[in-house]
Amino acid sequence: MTPQYLKDVMSSGLLSFPVTDFDAHGNFNAKSYAARLEWLAPYGASALFAAGGTGEYFSLYGDEYGQIIKTAVDTCRGKVPIIAGAGGPTRTAIAHAQEAERLGAHGILLLPHYLTEAGQEGLIAHVEQVCKSVKFGVIVYNRDRSRFTPESLAILAERCPNLVGFKDGLGNIETMSSIFMKMGDRFAYLGGLPTAEVYAAAYKALGTPVYSSAVFNFIPKTAMDFYEAVRTDDQATQHRLLKDFFMPYLNIRNRVEGYGVSIIKAGAKIVGHDAGPVRAPLSDLKPSEVEELKALIDKLGPQ
Repeated sequence: MTPQYLKDVMSSGLLSFPVTDFDAHGNFNAKSYAARLEWLAPYGASALFAAGGTGEYFSLYGDEYGQIIKTAVDTCRGKVPIIAGAGGPTRTAIAHAQEAERLGAHGILLLPHYLTEAGQEGLIAHVEQVCKSVKFGVIVYNRDRSRFTPESLAILAERCPNLVGFKDGLGNIETMSSIFMKMGDRFAYLGGLPTAEVYAAAYKALGTPVYSSAVFNFIPKTAMDFYEAVRTDDQATQHRLLKDFFMPYLNIRNRVEGYGVSIIKAGAKIVGHDAGPVRAPLSDLKPSEVEELKALIDKLGPQ
């Protein structure tokens, strides 16, 4: 569980964020979640993120977090590494990071802090405190209110040897290029924009060939095929899948704020791996939208 191990895991391949299973009453369903991970593990993702953004980390409470991480680690032991989400207020992020380390996760993705604006000094202090609370590797997520400058990342890299990864969820090409030019191979880089396949080729050109796929949750074969097309510069396959699936998929996803998670759960249900409903304040897709998504999935063929 060393920081270098996490960095190596992030250096190649496709990563993904499994949804978190809830039952009809909205409670965590460990049995269904374990079955999901067992289904996804053989498809070849380099690592899976438990309780990440697509896993509705922001809606978990109490001891659910530990239950989710433990289920993921136990189910995937010897099959695929598990990286845990951790975020929110600094002390919550520290508590979850330490719990994930205790339970055997291979590292954490440090999700954005909650609600308030913060300057670079505050962001540095936040990340530094979390990093120094654990021994395993940490990936920082550049998204929402947690926006880091190249200079701040350089300070953190010097202070925190176990900060080994940078995930970008903003899509500012100038900033991303500046970070990559300044930090070089000090970090492993992960493309993390919503529906990352749309940006994958551009990020590869920036020196960030690894990305996380949400659609891996319900079309894992297609997700791996697209990653392979990006890896090998197979533009014909990329363009075909972008035109036939990803762009019309985005037309559904972008209709309602929060559908980025809802549409993944809808897709999982369509292919026979129901993860239950999303939790408020998210809302599930409308029946007509589910039918639109099903038509797109059906055209892809067996997964």
